[in-house]
Amino acid sequence: MRLLLLTGLGSLVALGSLVAQGRTTRSAEVQEFVSVETPVLAVTHVRVVDGTGAAVRNDQTVIIARGKIEAVGPASSVKVPRGAKVVDGTGHTVIPGLVGMHDHTFYTTSRRIVQSNFTAPRLYLAAGVTTVRTTGALEPYGELHLKKRIDTGEVPGPHLIVTGPYLTGPADRTADAMARLETAAEARRVVAYWAEEGVTWMKFYTAVSREAMKAAIEEGHKRGMKFTGHLCSVSHREAVGFGIDGLEHGMFANSDFDATRKPDQCSPNLGKSFATVDVNGAAAQTTFKEMVARNVTLTSTLAVYEPGVIGRGEIEQRTLEALSPDARGEVIAAREASGKSGGAPIELLRKGMAYERAFVKAGGLLTSGVDPTGIGVVLFGYGDQRNLELLVEAGFSPVEAIQIGSANGAKALGIFAEVGSIAPGKRADLVLIRGNPAANIGDLQQVVTVFKDGVGYDSAKLVAAVKGQVGIR
Repeated sequence: MRLLLLTGLGSLVALGSLVAQGRTTRSAEVQEFVSVETPVLAVTHVRVVDGTGAAVRNDQTVIIARGKIEAVGPASSVKVPRGAKVVDGTGHTVIPGLVGMHDHTFYTTSRRIVQSNFTAPRLYLAAGVTTVRTTGALEPYGELHLKKRIDTGEVPGPHLIVTGPYLTGPADRTADAMARLETAAEARRVVAYWAEEGVTWMKFYTAVSREAMKAAIEEGHKRGMKFTGHLCSVSHREAVGFGIDGLEHGMFANSDFDATRKPDQCSPNLGKSFATVDVNGAAAQTTFKEMVARNVTLTSTLAVYEPGVIGRGEIEQRTLEALSPDARGEVIAAREASGKSGGAPIELLRKGMAYERAFVKAGGLLTSGVDPTGIGVVLFGYGDQRNLELLVEAGFSPVEAIQIGSANGAKALGIFAEVGSIAPGKRADLVLIRGNPAANIGDLQQVVTVFKDGVGYDSAKLVAAVKGQVGIR
């Protein structure tokens, strides 16, 4: 790729970029990753996948000014402003920055849980994830502080939308970092507290009661908060009836189909119930109909389930390189052990894929995330990319998968007017990729530059910065 600096930039380069972000300083820790910084930028002769599901547009020019997209159109007709920096995008593709809808800032293996305020934001940004909803915090204050440090330019990372601590029930005795809600009054108190602390989303977990969920949602909605859930004790249809805003993990956390479940209890037969689900049958279609009627979104996290499937989820080399030596050993050992003990059949993963496809066909808004938990095979950012690859395997086109990973997430968060697609006036959160992910979704891994608020960050440098450190910081 060719960078050509034209004329008239001088000292205005740094100043223009900082003004675009509405701030006056940027730390050296952030600046070391900046590769493109200019008041006006033109990316020429580039392929555009705009995030809306529209057809790919070839040989385009994208103009970025003051941190926003100023123009998009054919290279033959869009005029490059005088004095702009020009990036020749021949052979490259621009997509909207990804919106990660299930992206924690902590990391787990079978033996460790690590709040990863160093590695997580860098890897998310390196992979082209420019907005993250954290979707369940083990250290909510850690995330709130991280958000502030990113917003003020102290550390690199995506735009963070912080979800408070998990809301579960008293039966969840292993959940020491979660709020174990016993009464409606307690639910209201906890939600009110975190609303005052600046949290905008809350997440229900597997043992929460219907009473606590209903009270929490009522209290939170009065305060402008939204709610999602990794459920079991409460079914998806029940949660929709209480006013939940989103649901996580596709089919794999829905107890609507478990005939053995008891009220307010997480059934041990949940996993078994999925084998008999007919995604086009009355039960599933009723769930979809009620979700669509209430504008309840569904998050796909196929990438975190894939490693538990027989014959799937091999560890990528880039993952091994990012892991600390001890974490790498734990991940390899856990992967080998799971291979020996079997795992879920491939048919179950395919059923989950079909469920998500049927939800979209029914008019539902599907979003995408990674959930970097479990045995540690799936990492920040890398898993977001992998989830879009799996959505293509599920039957979505690459363009549709990119839409799910960008525009749909922005719509679910209520920020589509600002981000999520490539259109004039929107924030310049973009990803420049070597290759053509619209033809080969695997090209998502070939990120060159990630633009956040119009400032370009070097993906390779961000990746290098965390090498050997995931699992310890």
